[in-house]
Amino acid sequence: MIKYDEFELANGLKVLVHEDPTTPIATLNILYDVGSKDEDKNKTGFAHLFEHFMFEGSKNILEFDDEMQKAGGDNNAFTTNDFTNYYSTLPASNIETAFWLESDRMLELDFSKESLATQISVVSEEFKETCINKPYGDMWHIINDMAYKTHSYKWPTIGYSLEHIEAITLQETKDFFYKYYRPNNAVLTIAGGVKTEEMKILAEKWFGDIPAGEKHVRNLPKEEKQTETRRKTVEANVPIDNIFIAFHVGARLCDDYYATDLLSDILGSGPSSRLYKDLVKAQKLCGSINCYLSGTDDAGLLLIEAKLNDDVSMEAAEKAIFESLEKIKNDLVPEYELEKVKNKTLNYLAFSNISNVNKAFNLAYYKTIGHLNLMNDEKDFFKAVKTSEIQAAAQKYLNIENSSILYYKANKN
Repeated sequence: MIKYDEFELANGLKVLVHEDPTTPIATLNILYDVGSKDEDKNKTGFAHLFEHFMFEGSKNILEFDDEMQKAGGDNNAFTTNDFTNYYSTLPASNIETAFWLESDRMLELDFSKESLATQISVVSEEFKETCINKPYGDMWHIINDMAYKTHSYKWPTIGYSLEHIEAITLQETKDFFYKYYRPNNAVLTIAGGVKTEEMKILAEKWFGDIPAGEKHVRNLPKEEKQTETRRKTVEANVPIDNIFIAFHVGARLCDDYYATDLLSDILGSGPSSRLYKDLVKAQKLCGSINCYLSGTDDAGLLLIEAKLNDDVSMEAAEKAIFESLEKIKNDLVPEYELEKVKNKTLNYLAFSNISNVNKAFNLAYYKTIGHLNLMNDEKDFFKAVKTSEIQAAAQKYLNIENSSILYYKANKN
């Protein structure tokens, strides 16, 4: 049970504090409710580039990292389809430094053409390294483009194309900042060797005077139900043939999310999973095979990824995968098999709440999705999943007409 206190400033900034008197360290986390799904389809990669831009300096601070290091701390950030998250860990006695730094860059960034050009160059190189030059690096570009026709999950966080990133202007950067990086669109959390009353004083001192922005209301297009199989074949200079199969599944807060999550583990999480035993050990069609959820706030994907052995055809691997899926659709999984993946999930949840870094992030994340109680209660939802619910999720989602199938072939020439 993670205990916390919460309060809200007049400008709409939500603040949560977890006191941990056993440690002299503290983490300050700030989550902005903006991700790549909030981008224009013709200007993608913006949220991720902006994450980088936030480290270019603010109104009163030229070097964010230098000031953090002087206080004995370090920091990082990441962007997803759904949100952007920043976190700093430092001695609790120096926590005010983190308040100062984060509040100053929320107040106003040091907008300049030079800073923007630097970060465009950095992100462009990252795009080339991870999406163009890396084997299978464009896989998510292809799969998302196949699976989504209307929703803005259609492109990955890094952006749909390099041209979109390179075309971002300084004015667009300013507009993005003042639309999304406002107190009323953020959650601030502190976890570690701190006191709530002191954090209230610091939050008011450093963030209280920052003006609230206009209330941001999302109106994203809903993805229509897929009714026909979508297929694509790609040939590239990759080591071996891969097959990727994506199925549409429910949103993060849908009723069958927990059953679907456990279903993905039963199918493809480790050497004892169904697909691994069928295709790797028994039939020797694949060298490896995995299954996992995208875990997005809106309706997401369950993805199966298989690396084929030499001289195995894509068609043979696909046929074997769907035969394995039919088994879990037709027959209830044994109780012991469900209990095994439940225990694995419960262990993961327990470990995810050990460090104050994770506690701070989890507080911010669950608050942002509007279900803070899930931070402590989610384990009970996993425990309650029945074998019949696993079968129902499989029957609902694991149908070929609900799939996007990518044959990613190694160029033999």
